[in-house]
Amino acid sequence: MRSLQPLLRRKLQRRGLQEPGYLQHVPQRFGLYDSPAPEAGRVWVHAVSLGETRAAGLLIDALRQRLPGMRLLLTHSTATGWAQGQSLLQPGDAQAWLPWDTPEATRRFLQHHRPRCGLLMETEVWPALVQACQQQAVPLLLVNARLNDKSLRAAQRWSWLSRPAYRGLHAVLAQSPADAQRLGALGAQVSAVLGNLKFDVKPQPLAQARAQQWRAQWTRQGQARPVVMLASTREGEEVLWLNALASNAWRAQAFADAGVLWLVVPRHPQRFDEVHQLVQDRAWSVFRRSALPEEGPWPVDATDAQIWLGDSLSEMPQYFHAADMALLGGSFMPLGGQNLIEAAAFGCPIIMGPHTFNFVEASEQAQAAGAAQRVADMDGALDQALSWLNDRAALARAQQAGLDMVAQGRGAADRYAQASLMALNAR
Repeated sequence: MRSLQPLLRRKLQRRGLQEPGYLQHVPQRFGLYDSPAPEAGRVWVHAVSLGETRAAGLLIDALRQRLPGMRLLLTHSTATGWAQGQSLLQPGDAQAWLPWDTPEATRRFLQHHRPRCGLLMETEVWPALVQACQQQAVPLLLVNARLNDKSLRAAQRWSWLSRPAYRGLHAVLAQSPADAQRLGALGAQVSAVLGNLKFDVKPQPLAQARAQQWRAQWTRQGQARPVVMLASTREGEEVLWLNALASNAWRAQAFADAGVLWLVVPRHPQRFDEVHQLVQDRAWSVFRRSALPEEGPWPVDATDAQIWLGDSLSEMPQYFHAADMALLGGSFMPLGGQNLIEAAAFGCPIIMGPHTFNFVEASEQAQAAGAAQRVADMDGALDQALSWLNDRAALARAQQAGLDMVAQGRGAADRYAQASLMALNAR
């Protein structure tokens, strides 16, 4: 880990060319600080990236209700997580990068911030960090914990590192019994199974209102255009989609006759330009969300475009509200899929490919409820999209099924907050 530090610096420089957030506070990545040490005793929450930070926000709200005056230390590893995390801060809180996992950096991090405890979101277990917390008597909990079969097999191959790390956690609060079993196989002491925090996603009336405004503009010959979203796509999936459309003229014509607007939202901001160029090279008319004026009339290409490129951050609720359905990114390549609970919460049914191993329970639950349909490949996804477009009653049932599923799963944030405080008080 020490020898890789120069490579990490070069990686941050490269990422920073497209996402300037990676160039901020770089010394913190190595446990180095040029500011005075903040007040000790904060509750430290680590949310590695965007999805974990959104989930962390639900837990943080529940903790603040139980700990009036709580001061927060919020850490991240990605620029998108940092940007989202800023909305969760209150006066007296602090935000920082989680340091590179070396004994020196993690020790300096803890000595500088002196947190009361640490709550790691979902999967972030690092050996040196756990050891440093043990040495400095900082109780460390893994909350909303999940572990898929692939990650379990990888951890078992490195069991001399992973087992002490999982055993060194103060408590583990798992999403599902299957996650609890896999975590236990690595030596973790699972205290409780409490469900998925993401079911507590909050209503977004402002996002819904803005989406309705968009829908009112997306018309053709006075008729509303159906909107099919590609949600959080990963590298290679846009090509799969474009090739599947190009390979079947009848299917492509059916989408064109229906006036479909394709809403493409890449998972990573650094790919926005790449995806824009890709669809332009295929002779599609495309409009970038970032080019939409804040006020005044829309440009003609915003309403007439075949594709909208969702090149903005923190607008996924808006995109899901605006879409009739979504193809789940990360599931058409062997990448494990993305969280689909947010889509269901905002009434957007999901079409998912065969690869959802990162979210096994959520995807199976959505499919059983009728809020999602699994297909074998991108051709099957387009066929399912056409099926829903031609059967609006079935589409409406899938939309309602998602809303019902999320409503039934609510309450995890309160359970996690209560169990976390119980585990800490029992120490």
